[in-house]
Amino acid sequence: MFVDSHAHIDGPEFEADRPEVIQRARDAGVSVILNIGTGDPHSGVLERAIELGEKHEGLYTAIGIHPHDARFFDDQAEQRITDLIRQSARVIAWGEIGLDFHYDNSPRDVQMDAFRRQLQLARAALLPVIIHTREAEAETIEILSAQWQGSDLPGIMHCFSGTSVLAQKAVDLGMFISFSGIITFKNAHNLRGVATEVPLNRLLIETDCPYLSPVPYRGKRNEPAYVVEVARCLADLRGIPLEDLERTTAENFAGLFNLI
Repeated sequence: MFVDSHAHIDGPEFEADRPEVIQRARDAGVSVILNIGTGDPHSGVLERAIELGEKHEGLYTAIGIHPHDARFFDDQAEQRITDLIRQSARVIAWGEIGLDFHYDNSPRDVQMDAFRRQLQLARAALLPVIIHTREAEAETIEILSAQWQGSDLPGIMHCFSGTSVLAQKAVDLGMFISFSGIITFKNAHNLRGVATEVPLNRLLIETDCPYLSPVPYRGKRNEPAYVVEVARCLADLRGIPLEDLERTTAENFAGLFNLI
Protein backbone atom coordinates (compact mmCIF):
# COMPACT_ATOMS: atom_id res chain seq x y z
CA MET A 1 0.00 0.00 0.00
CA PHE A 2 1.01 3.61 -0.51
CA VAL A 3 0.69 6.17 2.27
CA ASP A 4 0.14 9.87 1.64
CA SER A 5 1.67 11.26 4.81
CA HIS A 6 0.42 14.83 4.28
CA ALA A 7 -2.75 16.00 2.53
CA HIS A 8 -5.36 18.74 2.91
CA ILE A 9 -8.46 17.07 1.48
CA ASP A 10 -10.85 18.68 3.95
CA GLY A 11 -10.36 22.03 2.21
CA PRO A 12 -12.72 23.83 -0.17
CA GLU A 13 -10.71 22.68 -3.21
CA PHE A 14 -12.24 19.21 -2.73
CA GLU A 15 -15.75 20.22 -1.80
CA ALA A 16 -17.25 19.22 -5.14
CA ASP A 17 -15.75 15.72 -5.48
CA ARG A 18 -14.19 14.63 -2.16
CA PRO A 19 -15.67 11.09 -2.20
CA GLU A 20 -14.36 10.55 -5.73
CA VAL A 21 -10.92 11.84 -4.71
CA ILE A 22 -10.78 9.35 -1.85
CA GLN A 23 -11.93 6.53 -4.13
CA ARG A 24 -9.32 7.41 -6.78
CA ALA A 25 -6.67 7.23 -4.09
CA ARG A 26 -7.82 3.77 -3.08
CA ASP A 27 -7.95 2.65 -6.70
CA ALA A 28 -4.32 3.82 -7.07
CA GLY A 29 -3.27 1.75 -4.06
CA VAL A 30 -3.16 4.62 -1.55
CA SER A 31 -4.79 3.04 1.48
CA VAL A 32 -3.72 5.51 4.19
CA ILE A 33 -3.90 9.31 4.16
CA LEU A 34 -2.88 11.70 6.92
CA ASN A 35 -5.10 14.75 6.51
CA ILE A 36 -3.83 17.96 8.09
CA GLY A 37 -6.31 20.38 9.61
CA THR A 38 -4.99 23.95 9.60
CA GLY A 39 -6.32 27.49 9.51
CA ASP A 40 -7.81 29.94 11.97
CA PRO A 41 -8.54 27.69 14.99
CA HIS A 42 -11.58 29.80 15.87
CA SER A 43 -13.28 29.14 12.49
CA GLY A 44 -14.15 25.45 12.84
CA VAL A 45 -11.51 24.16 10.41
CA LEU A 46 -9.94 21.81 12.95
CA GLU A 47 -13.30 20.25 13.76
CA ARG A 48 -13.98 19.85 10.05
CA ALA A 49 -10.76 17.89 9.56
CA ILE A 50 -11.50 15.59 12.49
CA GLU A 51 -15.05 14.96 11.28
CA LEU A 52 -13.75 13.92 7.87
CA GLY A 53 -11.20 11.56 9.40
CA GLU A 54 -13.85 9.86 11.49
CA LYS A 55 -15.97 9.13 8.41
CA HIS A 56 -13.40 7.26 6.31
CA GLU A 57 -11.34 4.17 7.03
CA GLY A 58 -7.63 4.72 6.50
CA LEU A 59 -7.96 8.49 6.90
CA TYR A 60 -6.15 9.91 9.93
CA THR A 61 -5.91 13.48 11.17
CA ALA A 62 -3.36 15.94 12.47
CA ILE A 63 -4.36 19.32 13.85
CA GLY A 64 -2.28 22.33 14.76
CA ILE A 65 -1.62 25.96 13.95
CA HIS A 66 0.36 26.54 10.76
CA PRO A 67 2.98 29.31 10.93
CA HIS A 68 0.86 31.34 8.50
CA ASP A 69 -1.88 31.37 11.15
CA ALA A 70 0.34 31.79 14.22
CA ARG A 71 -1.24 35.18 14.89
CA PHE A 72 -4.46 33.33 15.77
CA PHE A 73 -2.79 31.10 18.36
CA ASP A 74 -3.93 32.09 21.84
CA ASP A 75 -4.97 30.44 25.10
CA GLN A 76 -8.40 29.62 23.70
CA ALA A 77 -6.92 27.97 20.61
CA GLU A 78 -4.49 26.03 22.78
CA GLN A 79 -7.32 24.69 24.93
CA ARG A 80 -9.46 23.88 21.91
CA ILE A 81 -6.75 21.81 20.23
CA THR A 82 -5.97 19.99 23.47
CA ASP A 83 -9.66 19.16 23.97
CA LEU A 84 -10.10 17.95 20.40
CA ILE A 85 -7.09 15.65 20.66
CA ARG A 86 -8.48 14.11 23.84
CA GLN A 87 -11.87 13.58 22.23
CA SER A 88 -10.79 11.85 19.01
CA ALA A 89 -8.61 8.78 18.63
CA ARG A 90 -8.28 9.63 14.93
CA VAL A 91 -5.96 12.55 15.74
CA ILE A 92 -2.50 11.00 15.66
CA ALA A 93 -0.21 14.04 15.32
CA TRP A 94 0.10 17.72 16.20
CA GLY A 95 0.66 19.85 13.14
CA GLU A 96 1.50 21.24 10.92
CA ILE A 97 3.54 23.69 12.96
CA GLY A 98 6.79 25.49 12.38
CA LEU A 99 8.22 28.55 10.68
CA ASP A 100 7.67 30.18 7.30
CA PHE A 101 9.93 33.16 6.70
CA HIS A 102 9.14 33.22 2.97
CA TYR A 103 5.63 34.63 3.20
CA ASP A 104 5.74 36.01 6.76
CA ASN A 105 1.94 35.86 6.98
CA SER A 106 2.42 36.10 10.74
CA PRO A 107 5.24 38.10 12.38
CA ARG A 108 8.36 36.02 12.89
CA ASP A 109 8.46 36.43 16.65
CA VAL A 110 4.83 35.32 16.83
CA GLN A 111 5.61 32.30 14.65
CA MET A 112 8.51 31.27 16.87
CA ASP A 113 6.46 31.64 20.04
CA ALA A 114 3.57 29.57 18.62
CA PHE A 115 6.06 26.95 17.42
CA ARG A 116 7.67 26.63 20.85
CA ARG A 117 4.35 26.45 22.67
CA GLN A 118 2.93 23.82 20.34
CA LEU A 119 6.05 21.66 20.63
CA GLN A 120 5.67 21.77 24.40
CA LEU A 121 1.98 20.86 24.15
CA ALA A 122 2.61 18.02 21.72
CA ARG A 123 5.32 16.69 23.99
CA ALA A 124 2.93 16.76 26.95
CA ALA A 125 0.28 15.00 24.86
CA LEU A 126 2.83 12.38 23.70
CA LEU A 127 2.04 13.13 20.06
CA PRO A 128 4.43 13.23 17.09
CA VAL A 129 4.69 16.58 15.33
CA ILE A 130 4.42 17.62 11.69
CA ILE A 131 6.96 20.35 10.91
CA HIS A 132 6.73 23.04 8.23
CA THR A 133 9.88 25.04 7.62
CA ARG A 134 10.65 27.43 4.79
CA GLU A 135 13.62 29.79 4.67
CA ALA A 136 14.06 29.30 8.41
CA GLU A 137 16.39 26.32 8.71
CA ALA A 138 18.63 27.63 11.50
CA GLU A 139 15.73 28.86 13.61
CA THR A 140 13.79 25.63 13.11
CA ILE A 141 16.69 23.46 14.25
CA GLU A 142 17.44 25.77 17.19
CA ILE A 143 13.84 25.55 18.45
CA LEU A 144 13.55 21.81 17.85
CA SER A 145 16.83 21.21 19.65
CA ALA A 146 15.63 23.19 22.66
CA GLN A 147 12.03 21.95 22.80
CA TRP A 148 11.97 18.46 21.24
CA GLN A 149 15.34 16.84 21.84
CA GLY A 150 15.09 14.20 24.54
CA SER A 151 11.34 13.76 24.14
CA ASP A 152 11.77 10.29 22.61
CA LEU A 153 8.95 11.27 20.25
CA PRO A 154 9.26 11.26 16.46
CA GLY A 155 8.10 13.83 13.96
CA ILE A 156 7.95 14.58 10.26
CA MET A 157 9.73 17.29 8.33
CA HIS A 158 6.99 17.58 5.77
CA CYS A 159 7.30 18.62 2.12
CA PHE A 160 11.05 18.68 2.56
CA SER A 161 12.82 21.20 0.34
CA GLY A 162 15.86 22.03 2.46
CA THR A 163 19.53 21.20 2.50
CA SER A 164 21.31 17.98 3.37
CA VAL A 165 22.49 19.70 6.56
CA LEU A 166 18.89 20.29 7.65
CA ALA A 167 17.93 16.73 6.73
CA GLN A 168 20.76 15.26 8.81
CA LYS A 169 20.05 17.48 11.81
CA ALA A 170 16.36 16.57 11.60
CA VAL A 171 17.15 12.86 11.47
CA ASP A 172 19.43 13.28 14.48
CA LEU A 173 16.48 14.81 16.34
CA GLY A 174 14.29 11.80 15.57
CA MET A 175 12.51 13.23 12.56
CA PHE A 176 11.36 11.47 9.41
CA ILE A 177 11.85 13.25 6.07
CA SER A 178 8.83 13.42 3.78
CA PHE A 179 9.22 14.29 0.09
CA SER A 180 6.49 15.71 -2.11
CA GLY A 181 6.00 16.30 -5.81
CA ILE A 182 8.73 18.94 -5.68
CA ILE A 183 11.33 16.22 -6.26
CA THR A 184 9.83 15.61 -9.72
CA PHE A 185 10.26 19.26 -10.77
CA LYS A 186 12.85 19.94 -13.46
CA ASN A 187 14.85 22.42 -11.36
CA ALA A 188 14.94 20.29 -8.16
CA HIS A 189 18.42 18.83 -8.79
CA ASN A 190 19.76 19.62 -5.32
CA LEU A 191 16.68 18.24 -3.59
CA ARG A 192 16.91 15.00 -5.55
CA GLY A 193 20.46 14.72 -4.29
CA VAL A 194 19.27 15.10 -0.70
CA ALA A 195 16.58 12.47 -1.34
CA THR A 196 19.28 9.90 -2.12
CA GLU A 197 21.02 10.53 1.22
CA VAL A 198 18.14 10.20 3.69
CA PRO A 199 18.22 6.78 5.42
CA LEU A 200 15.54 4.52 3.99
CA ASN A 201 14.11 3.92 7.45
CA ARG A 202 13.41 7.66 7.81
CA LEU A 203 11.81 8.21 4.41
CA LEU A 204 8.17 9.18 3.77
CA ILE A 205 6.14 10.38 0.77
CA GLU A 206 3.32 12.90 0.52
CA THR A 207 1.33 15.06 -1.83
CA ASP A 208 0.62 18.20 0.28
CA CYS A 209 -2.44 18.36 -1.95
CA PRO A 210 -4.07 20.39 -3.36
CA TYR A 211 -0.65 21.97 -3.92
CA LEU A 212 2.56 20.89 -5.68
CA SER A 213 1.23 18.36 -8.19
CA PRO A 214 4.05 16.08 -9.35
CA VAL A 215 5.06 15.52 -12.95
CA PRO A 216 3.10 14.54 -15.06
CA TYR A 217 0.24 16.40 -13.34
CA ARG A 218 1.82 19.85 -13.08
CA GLY A 219 -0.76 22.59 -13.42
CA LYS A 220 -3.60 20.42 -12.10
CA ARG A 221 -5.03 20.20 -8.62
CA ASN A 222 -3.00 17.69 -6.64
CA GLU A 223 -4.70 14.75 -4.89
CA PRO A 224 -3.62 11.71 -2.85
CA ALA A 225 -3.63 9.31 -5.82
CA TYR A 226 -0.69 11.24 -7.25
CA VAL A 227 1.59 10.25 -4.35
CA VAL A 228 2.42 7.21 -6.47
CA GLU A 229 4.39 9.50 -8.80
CA VAL A 230 6.42 10.80 -5.86
CA ALA A 231 7.17 7.21 -4.90
CA ARG A 232 8.11 6.35 -8.47
CA CYS A 233 10.59 9.24 -8.64
CA LEU A 234 12.12 8.34 -5.28
CA ALA A 235 12.43 4.67 -6.23
CA ASP A 236 14.24 5.63 -9.43
CA LEU A 237 16.58 7.95 -7.53
CA ARG A 238 17.37 5.26 -4.98
CA GLY A 239 17.73 2.54 -7.60
CA ILE A 240 15.18 0.26 -5.96
CA PRO A 241 11.92 -1.29 -7.20
CA LEU A 242 8.80 0.81 -6.72
CA GLU A 243 7.31 -1.99 -4.62
CA ASP A 244 10.21 -1.76 -2.17
CA LEU A 245 9.82 2.00 -1.83
CA GLU A 246 6.08 1.57 -1.35
CA ARG A 247 6.53 -1.04 1.37
CA THR A 248 9.33 0.82 3.17
CA THR A 249 7.53 4.15 3.37
CA ALA A 250 4.32 2.45 4.50
CA GLU A 251 6.18 0.56 7.23
CA ASN A 252 7.95 3.77 8.29
CA PHE A 253 4.62 5.56 8.64
CA ALA A 254 3.01 2.69 10.54
CA GLY A 255 5.95 2.45 12.92
CA LEU A 256 6.09 6.18 13.48
CA PHE A 257 2.45 6.30 14.59
CA ASN A 258 2.26 2.86 16.19
CA LEU A 259 -0.31 1.72 13.63
CA ILE A 260 1.21 -1.74 13.08
